[in-house]
Amino acid sequence: MAEWGERLAGVRGVLLDISGVLYDGGEDGGAAIAGSVEAVARLKRSGLKVRFCTNESQKARGALVGLLRQMGFTISKGEVTAPAPAACLVLRERGLRPHLLVHEGIRSEFDQIDMSNPNCVVIADAGEDFSYQNMNKAFQVLMELENPVLISLGKGRYYKETSGLKLDVGAYMKALEYACGIKAEVVGKPSPEFFKSALKEMGVDAHQAIMIGDDIVGDVGGAQRCGMRALQVRTGKFRPSDEHHPEVKADGYVDNLAEAVDLLLLHSDK
Repeated sequence: MAEWGERLAGVRGVLLDISGVLYDGGEDGGAAIAGSVEAVARLKRSGLKVRFCTNESQKARGALVGLLRQMGFTISKGEVTAPAPAACLVLRERGLRPHLLVHEGIRSEFDQIDMSNPNCVVIADAGEDFSYQNMNKAFQVLMELENPVLISLGKGRYYKETSGLKLDVGAYMKALEYACGIKAEVVGKPSPEFFKSALKEMGVDAHQAIMIGDDIVGDVGGAQRCGMRALQVRTGKFRPSDEHHPEVKADGYVDNLAEAVDLLLLHSDK
């Protein structure tokens, strides 16, 4: 236990992934992972700062928060750092007008963005809308631009729903990169800017924060590259091989969020 004390000393803020840590999504809305509702409540009572940092790009923040509240989580829209709002800031700052290849559920996030005469493509987890026709249209827009810009809301390989594993946006992003001979700009995990914005919202420095996620590369690796510590839960998309990843090693592996919270409350400085 002394080893855990060293790993968790000085933690003042906790970043929580949502999908695969709090709940597994599904066509029926999904289901909370056992113990996670109470774990979040305990964290919030503890005095530690808590922020939710997600790459969810099928649901607008309001819809996601509504779903989580129905499951019993205490969470507000202002506590969630998500890629669609972050992408809108980038688009405005750079005068970019996107062609959207996104899920219908997040189109409302772009309502205030000029989309006439597109000079970039924004890709997200479009689900069933990842048809040949839609992918080819995005490809054509990029190929017609003198300086093509592809912005991707995350670059995950896959995620887990109650029905099983699902291909994520990263596979489709890579297809467009290959076809167009370009490199996508990632908004969302593991982008350092995304983690830094979450830390700023929480008001803690990287060395005082810990990320808890199910993705060894996007959550754990991304957080560690920003100077944070990171735990991987054995829920969601976790695979046993993650514990032997050739490049990324978590600061600790726990069975679920409830176990992570037990350790944090036992060892962190509050």
